[in-house]
Parts: sequence; C-alpha cells; structure tokens
Amino acid sequence: MQELPTRLEQLLGYLEESPNDTFILFALAKEYEMSGKLELALKHFMSLLNVDPDYVGCYYHLGKLYELLDQPNKAFAAYKEGMEVAKRKNDNHALSELAGAKLNLGDDEDFE
Repeated sequence: MQELPTRLEQLLGYLEESPNDTFILFALAKEYEMSGKLELALKHFMSLLNVDPDYVGCYYHLGKLYELLDQPNKAFAAYKEGMEVAKRKNDNHALSELAGAKLNLGDDEDFE
C-alpha cells in the first residue's frame, strides 16, 4: 500500500506547479510555522509579499512570526505596513486586527 504524501509534500508539489500562487505560499508558511521551522516560514511569507504586496492577510501572520523570532521592531513594521495596505483596500477587519497587534507591542515612540 502506497503512503499518502504529507500536507507539506502536497503543498511543495503545488508550489512547483504554481510558484507564484499566493494561497500556496501562505499555506506553506503556516505549515512551516506550525512545525517549528520558523526561518522557512519567514522565507515563504516574504516570497508571498514579493509576489503580492497587497496580500493584507500576510502582514498579521508575518508580524506574529517576527514576535516569535524575538524581532519586535520588524513585527511592528510589518503591522504598520499591513495597516497601510488594509487602509488602501478598505479592509477594516484586517486594519483592526493589525492595529490591535501593533498596540500590544507598543506605540510609535517605542519603535523610533
């Protein structure tokens, strides 16, 4: 009986077929994050934003990953950038989530 591919193997196969698919890049980043491979998660979040800097949902998760990596300045910057994207896209839900995450880290004076 043949073993089924893991979720990660499936996603990597999909990525090979569609290297700029934002959903696949996001799913891979989250998969790596959940398995503790934070640098690979970061790589895929950054690839996603390189392909589509307006993918507003990525900024919150990128910021949280930077927090896990103990890089609060980068987390704060990700939240701020995401807020700008959310404003441009009129995505008030994402704007609210990003603003809350940013506020939990501190305010602008803390990160000047």
